[in-house]
Amino acid sequence: MNPTETLTELISVRGVSKSFATEGGEKNVLDDVSFSIREGEIVALLGRSGSGKSTLLRCVAGLIAPSEGEVAYRGKRLNGANPGTALVFQSFALLPWLTVIENVELGLEAKGVKTAERRERALRAIDIIGLDGFESAYPKELSGGMRQRVGFARAIVVEPDVLLMDEPFSALDVLTSENLRSELVRMWADGSMPTRTALIVTHNIEEAIQLADRVLVLDSNPGRIKAELSVPMPKPRDRRSPEFEALVDEVYGILTGQKAEPRRETLAATAGDAAAASGLDVPLPTASTGALGGLVGLLAARGGTEGLAEIADDLRYEIDDLLPVVDAALLLKLARPHGPDLRITEQGRRYAAADPLRAKEQFATLAVEAAPLVRRIVRELRHSDSGAIRADDVLAELKAFYGDDDAEQQLDTAIDWGRYGELFEFDADSDRLLLPTHPDAAAGVPSA
Repeated sequence: MNPTETLTELISVRGVSKSFATEGGEKNVLDDVSFSIREGEIVALLGRSGSGKSTLLRCVAGLIAPSEGEVAYRGKRLNGANPGTALVFQSFALLPWLTVIENVELGLEAKGVKTAERRERALRAIDIIGLDGFESAYPKELSGGMRQRVGFARAIVVEPDVLLMDEPFSALDVLTSENLRSELVRMWADGSMPTRTALIVTHNIEEAIQLADRVLVLDSNPGRIKAELSVPMPKPRDRRSPEFEALVDEVYGILTGQKAEPRRETLAATAGDAAAASGLDVPLPTASTGALGGLVGLLAARGGTEGLAEIADDLRYEIDDLLPVVDAALLLKLARPHGPDLRITEQGRRYAAADPLRAKEQFATLAVEAAPLVRRIVRELRHSDSGAIRADDVLAELKAFYGDDDAEQQLDTAIDWGRYGELFEFDADSDRLLLPTHPDAAAGVPSA
């Protein structure tokens, strides 16, 4: 792409917000998102779970309509499917009763392309994407990487202006995804890819920097653009170069170095005040206690400070794996951010050095002090005449605030934390949360 030439704006997103109905009212997924995609560039949407990446991609594709704002293609506001885009799905989305070539022909058939031309174009796309020889195979005969190649062939065969990709490599193993990414970079560079413009959704920081000319970093709950970074390095990019590593560090710093927007702004009026008053507007990071202990122990073993990029690389973690664990360490004051690095606190050092029993006691104290949902459950149990409360009652209140899936994650995490700290127990048969049955449990934990 020549940076001096005037580039046509293919997609414009202006003030897009999107809400969905929940049991407690509206849940705001996207809030006032604006950006554009110009001809010949690759843009990455990067963010953790809850940032609305896939929702935003579907708005661009015209599969769902924004609640507010607009998406335009070549200056014309969308009112239905975007005619200039084709979508590559995370889950391959192949029809199992059709062969490779029949799956690739689907989009052309929908556009009314005649049989002979359809077959010629499909064969050409199959050849470009490296599937020649498998035209008559069925999806069940293919590996995951080859199935995703079919997905790419099906998308590029219609020669879209903009190729939309929804985490297209996340269902593949590490080596297969790396191979397919590298091939796409080569095809974009040598001009064999029918489209030169793309929008890719990912939660893999290195993937975004490897592929994109611009990276849009999304904040979460609701999704909004937190930062925009240009990636001026020539392709193919060396992931071990200082420039590449500096950008990775910068993105980690953006994702961890600023406070998230208050969640209570997204509440429906009927549920928001009660949820905020109960402390439920501070979500529990969905991190296991085992992963948290491992992270703090790793920091202690490495002198107390380590870069998030290095941690992610060593553990083969992506954003959705690593950042909730980091959030938990920050919430419990076991670590603190230091630019793109994570630095252990004195409290964290004591936690890492403690024997298992003492670590449980420390965790229980910290969880009651810093995690409102855990503190709320402990308080209600201690004030209950029976020493028990129904988990479904807690879940119903959480659903009014977070929505179904997030509410279940919040309760599951709270149960994991409560059990580990011996603050409370959970009886799945009766669906009840219970005070610990032995008298030494949670000894020394401050009053909730």
